[in-house]
Amino acid sequence: MEKRKILLIDDDVDLTDLLKLTLKKTGKYEVRVQNSGSRGLDSAKLFKPDLFVLDFSMPDRDGSEVAQMMMEDEEVKKIPLVFLTSIVTDEDVKPGRGLIGGIRFIAKLQPLRTLIASIEENIPK
Repeated sequence: MEKRKILLIDDDVDLTDLLKLTLKKTGKYEVRVQNSGSRGLDSAKLFKPDLFVLDFSMPDRDGSEVAQMMMEDEEVKKIPLVFLTSIVTDEDVKPGRGLIGGIRFIAKLQPLRTLIASIEENIPK
């Protein structure tokens, strides 16, 4: 079975390290991390992931800017993107919700098991 590729773009090094380790342990994913929003598009072009998981709020370049650049780039615009954010509440993640600017999002502030399941739900089959 070929491993699915996930690119995590988030300035929180501890979180990306934990997510990468946990996703890799499943044996189903190859995971790369980019802790700089400014370098997100370049990393995407090199890695060519099956899914981007992108922090919405980063200090060097906002996730919405990175998402816009990806949606305008011919090489990566068809790759699914999910925002990872700590600026949502439990109410925001109820069924029928879960979009920021038309892009699905995952709440950071949830148990790791739930966070991983949310990522797995969004990767194309």
